[in-house]
Amino acid sequence: MSAIEWMVAFAGIAAIAWVNWYFFLSHGPVAQAAAGAGGVQEVTIAVQSGYSPAQVRVKRGAPVRLVFDRRETSSCSEEVVIPEFGIRRFLPAFQKTAVEITPQTAGTFDFTCGMSMLRGKLTVED
Repeated sequence: MSAIEWMVAFAGIAAIAWVNWYFFLSHGPVAQAAAGAGGVQEVTIAVQSGYSPAQVRVKRGAPVRLVFDRRETSSCSEEVVIPEFGIRRFLPAFQKTAVEITPQTAGTFDFTCGMSMLRGKLTVED
């Protein structure tokens, strides 16, 4: 193989590794939902090329309000899905949308965009 063929092969392997890391292994900051009025745990999640924070911790049995602040017009981010809670909500561009749940079981639950490309985790703790 020539040097150019080696460089192309290496670039391809590097691109595959980066895509796998970005979509499956990267971990952003973890936010602990703050209890506000009426004991509702609330956290605002910015939606722009991903979720920030992408990991949220809440307490089991208390109401939770996840406020998705969509800051873009990308079609991928126009919906949030939390399958374990039966939630599929449209997120208007440049607006905040509240999703309210009361988790009764501890565990880790995924939230994604409608195409499952943007991913986040909701961790419910005792």
